[in-house]
Amino acid sequence: MCVPGCMEVVHRRLSRRGLFGGAGALAAGAALTGLAPGPARAQTAGSFSSAIDLTHTIGEDFPTYFGTPQLEIVTLNEFASDGFNMKEWRIIEHTGTHMDAPIHFSADGHTADEIPIEHLVVPLAIVDIAARAEGDPDTRVTPDDLMAYEAEHGRIPAGACVAMYSGWDRHVGTDRFRNADAGGVMHFPGFHIEATRWMLERGDIVGMAVDTLSLDYGPSGDFATHYAWLPANRWGMECVANLGSLPAAGATLVVGGPKIQGATGGPSRLIALV
Repeated sequence: MCVPGCMEVVHRRLSRRGLFGGAGALAAGAALTGLAPGPARAQTAGSFSSAIDLTHTIGEDFPTYFGTPQLEIVTLNEFASDGFNMKEWRIIEHTGTHMDAPIHFSADGHTADEIPIEHLVVPLAIVDIAARAEGDPDTRVTPDDLMAYEAEHGRIPAGACVAMYSGWDRHVGTDRFRNADAGGVMHFPGFHIEATRWMLERGDIVGMAVDTLSLDYGPSGDFATHYAWLPANRWGMECVANLGSLPAAGATLVVGGPKIQGATGGPSRLIALV
């Protein structure tokens, strides 16, 4: 339970003038807030000198898992005739840089609006498999990759998001992003089910992120990682951009996920504070 007045202090420190210094205060305040049963809360602190956008711009032609457009933009009003501009969006939740909420692959997990806010401002651990992915698009993050990460950077922080950096974000806008073969099977990296189980057994990692179309690698026919990770009330982020511009450890991820009642996920604005 937050002591009286603590959240008011946090909110003041998160003014525009104090954004970077206050981001650490937000995480500290979150650590004092009551938390529903589930993964450990974020434990972050410190100040930040820069903010990096990890979000692709979504257009009607943004590549999708199923290969068909998932966004339509309709102009409703124009400034020249109406004095203001307004558009209608018709969008499938899992389009562009987006969240997979636990309910996406479970019967009763959290919907996007139910994810505790303290699970959305978290330490970011980036596992780099880009060199391997260059020669093998079907490569996956394995437990060995996670253990090698910890050997170099220390234990993955409690409450963290573990992100796979495969370099795949550079292929957005080309057929290489889906990388479908003649039989329609896609080929891109993801998390191996054994790496997923490793993180679940750790018990205090709250998020998983990839720079590809799916938490599971392209050829997956069983969505093993989705079915293991999301029902444990963890969230996922897909189609993340610019992970290669960040340090492997030390950044804080701010997840601007959708707060739409009952949402199974949705386009999100991701910001890394460095």
